[in-house]
Amino acid sequence: MLAGSETIATSVDHWLGQFERALAEPDDVLLKTLFHPDSHWRDVLALTWHIRTVNGLDTILRELNAHVGRAHPTGFRTDPHRTAPRYVTRAGTKALEAIFRFETAEGRGSGVVRLTPDANDGDTLRAWTLLTALDEIKGFAEQVGRSRPSGKSYSRDFRGPNWLDLRRSAAEYVERDPVVLVVGGGQAGLSIAARLRQLQVDTLIVDRGQRVGDNWRNRYHALTLHNQVQVNHLPYMPFPPSWPTYIPKDKLAGWFEAYVEGMELNYWTATEFEGGAYNEREERWSVVLRRADGTKREMRPRHVVMATGVSGIPNLPDIPTLRNFGGKILHSSQYDDGEAWKGRNVLVIGTGNSGHDIAQDLYSSGAKVTLVQRNSTLIVNIEPSAQLPYALYDEGPPLEDCDLITTSIPLPLLRKTHILLTERAKNLDQELLDKLERVGFKLDFGEDGTGWQFKYLTRGGGYYFNVGCSDLIVEGEIGLVQFSDIAEFVAEGARMRSGDTLAADLIVLATGYKGQDYLVRKLFGNDVAARVGPIWGFGDGQELRNMFTRTSQPGLWFIAGSLAQCRIYSKYLALQIKACEAGLLPRVGAHTA
Repeated sequence: MLAGSETIATSVDHWLGQFERALAEPDDVLLKTLFHPDSHWRDVLALTWHIRTVNGLDTILRELNAHVGRAHPTGFRTDPHRTAPRYVTRAGTKALEAIFRFETAEGRGSGVVRLTPDANDGDTLRAWTLLTALDEIKGFAEQVGRSRPSGKSYSRDFRGPNWLDLRRSAAEYVERDPVVLVVGGGQAGLSIAARLRQLQVDTLIVDRGQRVGDNWRNRYHALTLHNQVQVNHLPYMPFPPSWPTYIPKDKLAGWFEAYVEGMELNYWTATEFEGGAYNEREERWSVVLRRADGTKREMRPRHVVMATGVSGIPNLPDIPTLRNFGGKILHSSQYDDGEAWKGRNVLVIGTGNSGHDIAQDLYSSGAKVTLVQRNSTLIVNIEPSAQLPYALYDEGPPLEDCDLITTSIPLPLLRKTHILLTERAKNLDQELLDKLERVGFKLDFGEDGTGWQFKYLTRGGGYYFNVGCSDLIVEGEIGLVQFSDIAEFVAEGARMRSGDTLAADLIVLATGYKGQDYLVRKLFGNDVAARVGPIWGFGDGQELRNMFTRTSQPGLWFIAGSLAQCRIYSKYLALQIKACEAGLLPRVGAHTA
């Protein structure tokens, strides 16, 4: 190791040693010297058993003192098996960033600390951000990475069931119910089920699709992922190195099938979850599943994980006079391919990713397409601008370290980061943006300029990664009108306020999806929906509401998001469920609305 690197590591270990000593005593005087006044601490289960962010020196000290007596954190050391301490720039600030390990009374954890000099105290290094995250509950380690299952590999029971017999029997649930029922078999459902299996928690996924992967396979023909392959792995089984940068939907769907087989997940296809009720005394759900043949099965799991995603139930807005239209109307979730509309007129209402992609697919099939803009939209070129938030995954650290570093960014700094990235993207894309404005496209850059990722985290849409449709709009190849300029819909199409009629044979509603709140109300009733409160978005807090954590409804959990989000947070959700099963954690959490 170079002398400079030794100095960096020594500085970090000195800080960690001081931090451990201050927590052990506890010593507020020493603790105060270790943090900047405007510092941030994010704890992911390790000390608080919550996913929680606190800001400011006094608040951090108060929260640490409230939890260290129970958690007894010790053994803070830089982790020699992880990315070495290094100087980085995060949210526009240069900092010494280091990954460390530690233990508590109940588990083992990893963390990230960022140290910056205090100019008012001789450039003494103090903590700017701190992450403490639980990796493992003592006595309940994941099976992955441990010794392989016991038994003599050469022995055979020729009269007994083979591996396939045992797998089929386990997945049928003839004489038992799962401990955890996961509703939804996309990346969210697969990730949490895989994590729970490695923690030896009996888990069943149910999905209404006919095949594993149908949630991607049945989407429009041209769909590919908009972020790059290195960001999108599922837990335990990374994509092969031969895969393309942008994964096609059918390739991903096929991988989902292989993943279920490879990770030995129990998965019922063509199964509709019809709802359930919770028995407080028994601490179990009573749920009803409808199978493909019409039969129903009642199950009594202790936990239900809703993994139906941010994009669940199609949003079909009440558009006055649309019923007068004489052609075909499809929601974007029903759209498959544009070949049938060659030479015909199509209106696509909505200017997010789906609206633009469908418009471009129709145009490529020979349709005459007009995009109807309802609200201002954020536009960002797919490369390099849309990939700027993922630069960490190209810096060199392994995936596990990138995920931990991503987890360590507190919300205030995440917002600042995305403001800076959005400004950079605007500069890179300025020529395209100017041209779009000249043809009447209404642009925005997210609340307070925080960009597309915060639009996703707060509303699940409202942006487009340009893969060519914006250029077609600029060139006049795809038409553009504002929804506010439509007076009414008529049998032939849309009558404009100018008096002209915009002819249409097909109207595609790229109008997004209803929130998970709606689905909870539908499946579990108004009381449960009111108890849980809003799902997704931040509200007044600094964590996504009711996501990846205990809710106010015992035994009801939520997971959603991108492949990266599901990979990262499925780990922490699974640890909480395992902790509940082990009696370490109550089944209900504080209200997070």
